[in-house]
Amino acid sequence: MNMKLAAALSGGAVLALALTGCTSDEGNPELDAWAKKICDTAPAQNAKIAAADAAITKAAKDSPPKELQKVDAQAFQDLADGFKARATLLQQAGPPPGVEDGAKKQQDAIKKLTAVSTSYAELKKQTDELNTKDQAKFASGLRKVGEEMRDVVSQRKSALDALKKLESGGDTKNALLKQEGCKEAAAAASAEVAGN
Repeated sequence: MNMKLAAALSGGAVLALALTGCTSDEGNPELDAWAKKICDTAPAQNAKIAAADAAITKAAKDSPPKELQKVDAQAFQDLADGFKARATLLQQAGPPPGVEDGAKKQQDAIKKLTAVSTSYAELKKQTDELNTKDQAKFASGLRKVGEEMRDVVSQRKSALDALKKLESGGDTKNALLKQEGCKEAAAAASAEVAGN
């Protein structure tokens, strides 16, 4: 059952790595400063999210119940923290300057990233409560966690779509891609997609 959980995760593994496209030398200094705030921490946050996804996938293959519970609970906590950090960063950075509906797009992304974080925190709680001493109860509980994961994967996709909308306004994408941290994030996302 946990293999299905791992497979569900891989579909949303590149959230917050939506940055793609070409860079431009033109720009708006205010927008560039905003992009720098966003991109300076992107590699660390994205690495934390990717590592947590990888841990769940690895544990799903052949871990005994107690180890599976421990790894999954920690990974869910890391995912909750990673998505919360993304939402907090967007809140602190403010809306992208000079972008039509920038504030609305920013708030939508924050709301959806926060919802994903909350859902992962709930999955962590459910995983902590799994009964590892009774195989049938453990399997039943794990199945329930797997069902909840499907909803979280849908939430991750929704958050990714919100981030893409935020990036696509005006010259936002070009401003982001001029920043070293976002170049690294885009390269990592391309490598991960190619590896799947």
